[in-house]
Amino acid sequence: MKITSFRRDEAQDFAFTPENLKKAKAFIARYPEGRQASAVISLLYIAQAQNDGWLSPAAIQHVAEVLEMAPIRVHEVATFYTMFNLKPAGKYLIQVCRTTPCWLRGAAALSRTCQDKLGVGFKEMTEDGMFSVMEVECLGACANAPMVQINDDYYEDLTPERLIEIIDALRAGEEVPVGPQGGRLCSAPEGGAKTLPKVPPGAGKGA
Repeated sequence: MKITSFRRDEAQDFAFTPENLKKAKAFIARYPEGRQASAVISLLYIAQAQNDGWLSPAAIQHVAEVLEMAPIRVHEVATFYTMFNLKPAGKYLIQVCRTTPCWLRGAAALSRTCQDKLGVGFKEMTEDGMFSVMEVECLGACANAPMVQINDDYYEDLTPERLIEIIDALRAGEEVPVGPQGGRLCSAPEGGAKTLPKVPPGAGKGA
């Protein structure tokens, strides 16, 4: 029997659905015998998706049992990464990137916009269960700062006004285009190419 200080909530219950257990076993099979703990992040993702966007103590306990890990070790992973939620989150989880490029381009204004628009603080959920807001470190879209991640999608080149429009559209059940919101293609320069706007004849061909 493993000794652990992890708090298990006996009032809750969690187990992978047959479909998700199959997915979990597929991830575990990627690693050598005895190294199944390497699949912990993947299994936590599966558990969080099944548990309405958050990891309850029971979900963490179940992942630990499947991987034959001490529950506290799984809890350590879940608390280290910001993509895992340890309390219920809204249907739409807004993660505002606050690292240097986004900060210089207005991330603080996006954070205030979310809080003022939704009437909640960080890591809080709106009364209707639709939205939660949190600040996170670099999400890797520095060339398109400032940006937020909503669930699994990136919304880039944001202004406070555009972020309000996105929130209103999501609340209304409308589809919102992901990626840059200012009209440019991916990380291309605003206004189009600044160098080599026309490819010279024969460019890229061997001599």
